[in-house]
Amino acid sequence: MIKRIKQIAAIAAILIISLCTQAQKKELGDDQFFKSNFKGITQSLPSVVKWIDDSHFILRRDGKSLEIDCKTGAEKEYVEPNIIKGSVATTPEIVVKGNDLYWRKNVEDIRLTNDSAKEINQTLSPDGNYVAYTKNNDLYTVNLTTKKETRLTKDGSETILNGYASWVYMEEILGRSGRYRSFWWSPDSKHIAFFRSDDSKVPVFTISDAPGLHGVVETQRYPKVGDPNPEVKVGIVEPEGNNIVWAAFNEKDDQYFGGPYWKPDGSTLLVQWMNRLQDNLIIYEVNTFTGAKSEFYNEKQKSWIDLDDHAGRIQFLKNNTGFILNSDVTGWNHLYFYDMKGKLVNAITSGKFTVTNVNYVDEKKGVLYFTARSLENTARNDFYRVNVDGKNMERLTVGDYNNSINLSPDGSYFVVTCNNTATPTKMTLMSTKRKIIKELGDSKGTEFDNYNLAKTELIRVKSDDGLYDLPMKVTWPLNMDKNKRYPVLISVYGGPNAGSVMDTWSFSGNQQWYAKEGLIQVVMDHRASGHFGKEGVANMYHNLGYWEMKDYSTMVKWLIANGGADASKICITGFSYGGYMTCYALTYGSDVFTHGMAGGSVTDWTLYDSHYTERYMGTPANNPEGYKSSNVMAHVAKYKGMIQIVHGMIDDNVHMQNSIQFISKLQDLKKDFEFMPYSGGRHGWGGNKGLHFQNMKTKFIYKYLLEKEVPKTMLK
Repeated sequence: MIKRIKQIAAIAAILIISLCTQAQKKELGDDQFFKSNFKGITQSLPSVVKWIDDSHFILRRDGKSLEIDCKTGAEKEYVEPNIIKGSVATTPEIVVKGNDLYWRKNVEDIRLTNDSAKEINQTLSPDGNYVAYTKNNDLYTVNLTTKKETRLTKDGSETILNGYASWVYMEEILGRSGRYRSFWWSPDSKHIAFFRSDDSKVPVFTISDAPGLHGVVETQRYPKVGDPNPEVKVGIVEPEGNNIVWAAFNEKDDQYFGGPYWKPDGSTLLVQWMNRLQDNLIIYEVNTFTGAKSEFYNEKQKSWIDLDDHAGRIQFLKNNTGFILNSDVTGWNHLYFYDMKGKLVNAITSGKFTVTNVNYVDEKKGVLYFTARSLENTARNDFYRVNVDGKNMERLTVGDYNNSINLSPDGSYFVVTCNNTATPTKMTLMSTKRKIIKELGDSKGTEFDNYNLAKTELIRVKSDDGLYDLPMKVTWPLNMDKNKRYPVLISVYGGPNAGSVMDTWSFSGNQQWYAKEGLIQVVMDHRASGHFGKEGVANMYHNLGYWEMKDYSTMVKWLIANGGADASKICITGFSYGGYMTCYALTYGSDVFTHGMAGGSVTDWTLYDSHYTERYMGTPANNPEGYKSSNVMAHVAKYKGMIQIVHGMIDDNVHMQNSIQFISKLQDLKKDFEFMPYSGGRHGWGGNKGLHFQNMKTKFIYKYLLEKEVPKTMLK
C-alpha cells in the first residue's frame, strides 16, 4: 500500500513539473508573427553548392564554403582553384542587349545580330558552335565562327509559328518553363527539330482592360473545348539551312505532339503523337533525312495518358543498350527497361506505389536509384535503389521523414534533407549503403522547445466508401479548449494528380498567428490527388468536381465530429483549380461549406482550353452529363453562404469570363457575394495589388470567421 502511494505521488510530481514547464514556455511576439524574426527558434540550413567529385562536395554554411570528405565526414575550408585565364576552354555565353544577341568571350561582347526584331529563346548547340533562336516567328541560327545568321524558315507570320509554340502547347504540353520554345538540337548538333504551328483556325479570344482613355484590348488564339486546335508539322533542318525535312504526319489530323526525343547519336528523332481523345500515345521513330516514320512505342488507357510529362518519359542509357521509360499504364507510375529498338526487356519497378524521379543509373553495376512516394506513407518521399533487371529493391533513406535527395555523381553518397510535420528540417550525409556519415545541419534552434507553439499534424480520414485513407494536414488552435468550437480555414488546389498534402514541416508567423487567434488551418487531398496512383486519379475521368467535393466533405465532417470544428464557419480557399473547387464548394457543396475565397476560377469547363479539359472531361458531345454536373452555374441555386471572388482582368489562362458568368448567375438569383477585379492582373499579380489581395483575404477571415476587428499589424 505504501509503495502504491509513493508511485501515485511520483506520478503527481511529474505531472506538476510538466504543467509548470508548459506554463513557463514563452509566447511568440509581434517580431515573430509579423517580421518572421525566429532567431533562436529556427535557424538556416547549409546548402550544397556542388559536387567536386564522387566523394567530395562544397557546403555553404554561415557564409563560409567548406569542402566535405564523404568517406570520413571531415570538413575544411574550400579554396577556389586558381585557373589561369584562357587556359581552359569555356562554354560560349550568349547575352542579350536590347533586342540583339552578343557572344560574351572573356571580357569582350561580340555582336551576333543587328536589327530591330527581338531574338527569342537563344539556345546553344551541344558543340557550342551555333546559336538557334526564333525571330518574327521564324527559326534562325548564327554560326559563332563566321558570325553568319541563317534564316531556316521563311513563312513566319501572326498565325504561322516556326519553333515558337502556340499558346495551348506552351501552357499544357511543353510547359511554361520552356517560354514558348518549340525547337530541339540533336546531340551531335547536326540537326534541329522544330514544330511549325498553324494557328489560323484557332478561334480568337478578346481580353480587355481599362487603362488610359480608350482602354486596352488583347487578342489571343485560344482553343476552348471542341474548338479547332493548332495544326502542327514536325520539321527537321540543318543549322546552315538546306532543305527542311517534314516528318510523315498529316497536319490536318486532330492530334497532339509532345516534346520529341533525339536518340543519343542523333540518327533519328522520336516523336510523341497522341489522338485528340488523349487515350492513345504512340511514339514514332522518324528518319532524319526522309521524314519516314515507324512505330516505336504504343500505349492505350481506358481514361487518359499524360502528354505533359515534364520529368521526361524517356531516359537513354549512356552505353546505348536501351532506355528507361516512365508509365502509369498499370495504375501506378513505374519504370521499364526497353532496348534501343523499343522492345520491352523488363519492368524495373512494380506494385502499388508511385515512382516520382530517376536520380541516377549506375550502368556498370546495373543499379538504378530513384525517388518514390513512400511505400509506408504516400505523404512522404523516400529514396530507393533497384537492379535494372527489377530485382533487389531497397529503401536507402531512414526514419519516418519526407526526403529530398542530392546524390553524388557515381551514386555512392547522398545528402538528404528531411522533415515531417512534427520535426523541423535536418540535413544529413549518408552513403548508399544506408550508413549515416555526418549530420550537416538542423533548422531547429536552441530556443525552439522553450516556446509555446501551435501543433501541426498529419491525419488520415477514411473515405465514406471505405476505399481510401484521405490525408489531411491540420494546424490546431493554440491552447485549444476541447469544449469550444473553432472556425476552419481550408486551403486547396484540387485537380487531377495535384495534391497539396505532404508530411512536411511548416512554420510561419502567419500560421502561428491564426492558431493563436483560434483558427483551425487545414490542407486536404482527395482520392484523385496522386496519393493513390493513377488508379485513384482515374476516378475523375469525365467527372471533375464530384469526387473532390465528396472527399473534402467527408474530411470536414470528421473535423466537426472529432476536431472541434464549428459547422457554421467552414471556409475554403484556392486559386485557379482551387478557385474552381471553392466556387463548386459554395454551390454544389453548400450543405457543408459556408464561406469561400476564390481566385482566378474556372466556373464552366467549356470555357477552358481544349487540351487540359478534354483530357479529363472529353467533349460536351460525348460527356454531356459530366459537363453539366461539373458546371458551377448549374448549382448556383444552392448557394447560401458568402464567397469572395477575385480575378485578373487580363488573365490569359483562365479568362475572367468565368467569374463574370458566375457573378451574373448570382445576381440573377439576388445572392450576396464579394467581387474584386484586378486591372493588369493575369493569372496572378504582385506589387501593391498583390498586397491589396492579401489584405482582402485577411479582412474576410476576420469578418466572417473570427468575427472581430482586424489588428492593424495584420494588414500589409
